[in-house]
Amino acid sequence: MKKILILLAALSVMLIAGHALATDTPTSYEGITVVNADWVKENLGKVTVFDARKKGEYVEQHIPGAISAYYNDKSEKKLDFDVSQDEWDIKKYPADKNANIVIYCNGPQCWKSFKTSIMLVKAGYTHVHWLRDGFPGWVDKGYPTE
Repeated sequence: MKKILILLAALSVMLIAGHALATDTPTSYEGITVVNADWVKENLGKVTVFDARKKGEYVEQHIPGAISAYYNDKSEKKLDFDVSQDEWDIKKYPADKNANIVIYCNGPQCWKSFKTSIMLVKAGYTHVHWLRDGFPGWVDKGYPTE
């Protein structure tokens, strides 16, 4: 009985760890520059910042000057996601595909900003910056919010 309990506990830990790893966003992607909160703060006014979180989260608090551009990710949280299952509006983004864009959501386990970044690169945008640590990374630094 004791061996079975130990085995079940070990399996539970492996499943939980596997799930946590499976939901983390990748750390990089070709064509996307991963940036941190310090970089975003230094470049506010030189970049256009987009918040991929739900509208309610944006209204509650966001990075100063950020534009709400919700990405409704219904597809799996994996690199080769099926964009046809997701909803987003490219018209919210600048017509100039050379514009400096920053995308964020709720940190490394939030796929909305990662998927948005990929879609912008695929649409031809050349200066896509992804704040992988997202809004939590911004707040952790004590930076101002609106």
